[in-house]
Amino acid sequence: MADSTNFSVRMDSDIKKRCEALYGELGINLTTAINVFLRQSLRVGGFPFDVRIDRPNKETVAAMLEAERIAHDPSVKHYSDVEEALQELKR
Repeated sequence: MADSTNFSVRMDSDIKKRCEALYGELGINLTTAINVFLRQSLRVGGFPFDVRIDRPNKETVAAMLEAERIAHDPSVKHYSDVEEALQELKR
C-alpha cells in the first residue's frame, strides 16, 4: 500500500451528511469517494466533469424576454391547447 496522509476539508455540514448518505447507498464512505474523485482528476488531467457557468447567449436571453412579455400581454391571442393553435394556423 502506498504511503497515506491525512488532510482536512471544511464543508457545509448538511452537504457532508447528504454525501455520506449518498455514498453509503453506493457502499463506500466519504473518504473513498474523495479518493475516487482525486484519482479520476489525475487520470483526466483536471476536473472529471465539466466546470462552467451555463449562461444563455444574447439571442436566447432576448427570446426568453420576448416570450415572457408575450405570455403576459393581454392583447396577444392565447390558445388553450395545441389543437386550437393548429386550427388557427389552418385558417
